[in-house]
Amino acid sequence: MYKTFQYILTPLVFLLCATLMYSQEKDTIQTDVINVVKPYTPTISDAFKVKTIPTTDDNATSTKKPVDYNILSVPVASTFIPTKGKAALVEREKPELYYENYFTLGYGSYGNLVSELYVTKEFNRIGSFGARLTQEMSDGGIDDKILDNSFTNTNVELEYIKRQRDITWSVKGGIERQKYNWYGIENRYENATNDNEQVGHNYYDLYAIGDVAFDYTYVKSASVTLRRFYDQFESGENHLNFKGRVDLPIVDQEITTNVRLEYLNGHAGESYFQSIDAPEYGNLLFGVSPAYQLRRDNLTLNIGASAYYMLGINDTESNLYLYPNITGSFRIVDDVVIAYGGLTGDVEQNSYRKFSQANQFLSPTISVRPTDNSFNAYLGMLGKFTNDIGYNVKLGYTSERDKALFRKNAFPASGTSMSGSHVYGYGNSFTVVYDNIKTIQALVELNVEMNRNLKMGFRAEYMNYQSELEDEAWNLPNIKASVFGDYLSDNKWFAGAKIFYVGERKDQNVLTGDNVTTPESTISIDGYVDVNVNAGYNISNRFTVFLNLNNVTGDSYERWSNYNVQGFQILGGATYKFDF
Repeated sequence: MYKTFQYILTPLVFLLCATLMYSQEKDTIQTDVINVVKPYTPTISDAFKVKTIPTTDDNATSTKKPVDYNILSVPVASTFIPTKGKAALVEREKPELYYENYFTLGYGSYGNLVSELYVTKEFNRIGSFGARLTQEMSDGGIDDKILDNSFTNTNVELEYIKRQRDITWSVKGGIERQKYNWYGIENRYENATNDNEQVGHNYYDLYAIGDVAFDYTYVKSASVTLRRFYDQFESGENHLNFKGRVDLPIVDQEITTNVRLEYLNGHAGESYFQSIDAPEYGNLLFGVSPAYQLRRDNLTLNIGASAYYMLGINDTESNLYLYPNITGSFRIVDDVVIAYGGLTGDVEQNSYRKFSQANQFLSPTISVRPTDNSFNAYLGMLGKFTNDIGYNVKLGYTSERDKALFRKNAFPASGTSMSGSHVYGYGNSFTVVYDNIKTIQALVELNVEMNRNLKMGFRAEYMNYQSELEDEAWNLPNIKASVFGDYLSDNKWFAGAKIFYVGERKDQNVLTGDNVTTPESTISIDGYVDVNVNAGYNISNRFTVFLNLNNVTGDSYERWSNYNVQGFQILGGATYKFDF
């Protein structure tokens, strides 16, 4: 046992001594640089989901057992008796009665009289019939005018309207008589005629108009107008005007086409110069105007063209007309700023009736030609400054061939044989001359809607004319402006006012002797301001009274050379509405 212990203890002592000696020696480990030739890129092996479906080993099975439910209804004694609900009463305003028939009568200074009667009756299965009778007249009384300056205008019209599910059509016809006097005689000829009846002249207009509108068809609408217009001097014309609209789908696009057919034939009753035959005129015009509308977001563009062929009759030449018809608009800022523009052209069919409505003092000796509106180019901008104030600004340039201008007729030189041969031959009538006119136009408009009761507006227009054949663009003003306001109260009151200004115009005195005309001088017709005010009160649904004040400033200005207007005018009247 001792030897065994000795064998174990001796190596342990030796190992302990060696360890102590080693710890006494100095550390000899040196630093070194290790170069890594290739970076370490660890990899992860893909993981695989164990696709093991557990199995259940359930020896117990359960089966659903049928269950029967029995409900025992037991009546419950109750003394509650429900009452029926009652709808709350809503106060409804009585609908305002609407009357389709009315009669208006007004009378005022200068013997001015206006009256109008309109009656209509609707039959469910047949349609509706209507009739209108208007009368407007004045005793004249213009200061410093020795000749009769009264006028009368009478019109009678009948109408029939038929409304069906897919079509609505109407027919109306009438006759109108207008009587005026050539009272604007030159001062040098005041004593040339004393017979007021001789300076009067009458216009007569017989017409028939038919309109039809279709639904769910390619042909959308059509209208035809037939007129016979003449005067007491045997001047007259026949005018047939047909217009139609067709919408044709072409390659999934709709092309709108306007069709136009016009026939005009007329003659003057007399010749202003005895050595010249009375003028005769006429034409047959046919044309089409297709157009396509393109809409893209804020852009709307209408692209089209017009083509017309005119077959001349008598003194009118035949011609072919081609025009662009391009208009468009772009919303820059919603309804605040909208830019628009266009390039268009058209043939304007002139007529004796159209001229006489613009100037009632024409001589029955005029010749009529169509006007070629070669092109009308314009750019503009419209929108709203605020919700209540809207604006429109426009610049344009127009070129017109054979534009109609009103100029004073030649009057006889002293001692010529013409003196007294015509009651309209003393510088107191107008003729129509034609010229090629280029016009630069600027337009500004403002509209204000303070509320639903008050509306106001302003419009100013400037035109610069460049004539080719005549010295001036006769009787065309360079400036026109107007201001208007309308007020409608909740208490049945209504009122309105309009102020308009027309700038200076030019005309020409022309002397004639032995069928030779000589321009005497160019005259200036002063501009004028006209102020008109109206007011009224609805006494009831049936009865309304009104009062009109015209030319409030009292300025007897010249509308045409030597043709002054009445001064301050007051006219009052009433309107009565009724039903059969």
